[in-house]
Amino acid sequence: MNRILVAIAALAAVGTASAQSSVSLFGVVDIGVSYYQTTSNYQNNGVIPATPKPDLKQSQTVLSNGGNAGGRLGFRGQEDLGGGLAAGFWLESSMWGDVATVGRGALYFDRRSTVSLLGPFGEVRLGRDYSPTFWNDGVFDPFGNAGSGSSLIVQTMGSAFPTLQLNRGFYARKSNSVGYFLPPSLGGFYGQVMYAFNEVVNSDALNDPTTANNARTGRYAGGRAGYANGPLDVAVAYGGSTVADNFHFGSTTNVTTFNIGASYDFDVVKFFGEYSKVDVKSDFVNIAAFPLTPALSPPQDLSTNNYLVGLTIPVGVGLIKASYSQVKGEFSAFTRAGAVPVTTPPPKAQKYAIGYVHNLSKRTALYATFAVTDNENGAAISPVSVTSADVGPGYTNTANSSAPGYRAGRGYGYDFGIRHAF
Repeated sequence: MNRILVAIAALAAVGTASAQSSVSLFGVVDIGVSYYQTTSNYQNNGVIPATPKPDLKQSQTVLSNGGNAGGRLGFRGQEDLGGGLAAGFWLESSMWGDVATVGRGALYFDRRSTVSLLGPFGEVRLGRDYSPTFWNDGVFDPFGNAGSGSSLIVQTMGSAFPTLQLNRGFYARKSNSVGYFLPPSLGGFYGQVMYAFNEVVNSDALNDPTTANNARTGRYAGGRAGYANGPLDVAVAYGGSTVADNFHFGSTTNVTTFNIGASYDFDVVKFFGEYSKVDVKSDFVNIAAFPLTPALSPPQDLSTNNYLVGLTIPVGVGLIKASYSQVKGEFSAFTRAGAVPVTTPPPKAQKYAIGYVHNLSKRTALYATFAVTDNENGAAISPVSVTSADVGPGYTNTANSSAPGYRAGRGYGYDFGIRHAF
């Protein structure tokens, strides 16, 4: 933390030294009181247990972070280079105001860390930044991926959804990336592309079929294009990541995401909508070295179809928010012969959310949010927001199968808090 403050002071000094440069400090402090509760239900599937199996409930009350907007601390600047060119930087870190910590793990600037060259041609941006496929999830969610009302489309990326083990580092933000953004002077049209390097050392040893390696893990490529004019905003995005790699020795697992979202502002009400499709697929090269048998829990391919509808209604200085989101998966486990997939019930989750934001000023607001999540067929998505540092209560959830056992059921979450931006 001391090193961050020293860096801020140093860059601020640079900003005052040149009339053509600017450096600004910004951030959000958002702290509230949140309550989470989960229920796991016993499903006997026709096998009556010797003793009754009651529902299992877990709950937690916390001082939470980011119920309305993710806490952050950052500084940014831009220098005029002449001839229509400019250079800019942006360093932004997560800030957990409830526990007074900055950054996530070893990353100080875990939200965004970029340097840019801007001009009439657009912007070339290098560093760590949002992936193109993540933008639609935030822009077209009335809750902006914050708090208990956060869309299931985003929560699924880091929650217990069978076989959908997507590390958020491979989805929301990409490190080691090069991006390009179209200029803002195209009559409402906008777009971006991104490629993220996996930064591995290539070696002839990686071509040895008996050598395990992860030479492809972390690689990402994607793009987004949209149109915003007046009350209408619509955008489509597509991207893919390599999330697991043991290519010559066994398999490579890739995740592809397609989504399309839109919003329309009628002044008295603003409507939002998004459709998202996520595919997780494993490719096998040396199948003899990677035996696939049901007893060994073979890899599973998964496709999910997800959508969200929502609205916001301005009421004086306040804003009412509401949304409904659903995620549903179809997955299969392949036998060693690789001919016929073994199907299981499709996991599914639904979420209903409602909230109110009361603006005390342009920078300060009070808020309240309540949400209910229903899990089915082995899905176990937590009521805790993806922007929170709190883990929250889990579920007692058995594998998604026809065997008796506990399954994740309903989860509740609510937030009451205050947000201040500076």
